[in-house]
Amino acid sequence: MVIQYGSSCSFPSFQFQESSFSRKKVVEVIKSNLSDSDAKRANLSARKKERIELPKHDGIEGDNKSLHISEFLSHKSGVEAMLNKRALQSFEPIDSNMYRCTLPQVQLLNFEVAPVLTLQVNPTSEDCTVKMLSCKFEGSDLVEQQNDHFSASMVNRITWETLGSQPFLDVDVKLNISLEIYTMPFTMLPTAAVESPGNIMMQALVDRLVPLLLQQLLQDYDNWVRQHQKSLS
Repeated sequence: MVIQYGSSCSFPSFQFQESSFSRKKVVEVIKSNLSDSDAKRANLSARKKERIELPKHDGIEGDNKSLHISEFLSHKSGVEAMLNKRALQSFEPIDSNMYRCTLPQVQLLNFEVAPVLTLQVNPTSEDCTVKMLSCKFEGSDLVEQQNDHFSASMVNRITWETLGSQPFLDVDVKLNISLEIYTMPFTMLPTAAVESPGNIMMQALVDRLVPLLLQQLLQDYDNWVRQHQKSLS
């Protein structure tokens, strides 16, 4: 399978071939003869920084406690907003700050693949950081074998500050993927032939998603503040 970006860039993904044997379809993974120690690896990365203005929210009716963004991010609703719970198929706490998040299934050729992420959320009075500790595919045995050929990490750090009287929110997202190059003809190409289009595709994805996630985070923050104020009125 080749994922195309634009009209001139391509990025190798998992490649499958179907054959028949005794009237049964057998799916074979096309691999090169390289040993694990000789296998090439493409290291892909993307980063996005963005700053947006924060709305000002204060307490009402004698409640002088400011409803700061740090309080929201330390609350259960804020943690779920940071994890973008609405987009998840399932959401399961592992411990006090670690979560198993399953994304909706996607179709990869004739296979259904469910990405499963282990995410850690660390809110403090100064920032809130989400780290991706693991990323695995769930599905058929063949699909899950692909977990041996890639690894991924992500850090999403949010900070805030006030300049003059205006509060701001800053986000810094870093995404890294290490991908084993084991399918023909990509094993015959230099690593840069995979990394260059792969980095372009990843950067375009991060550039598109980060503003959307920030917009949703601010909306969830505003809804949380309104619910808090309503409970006091």
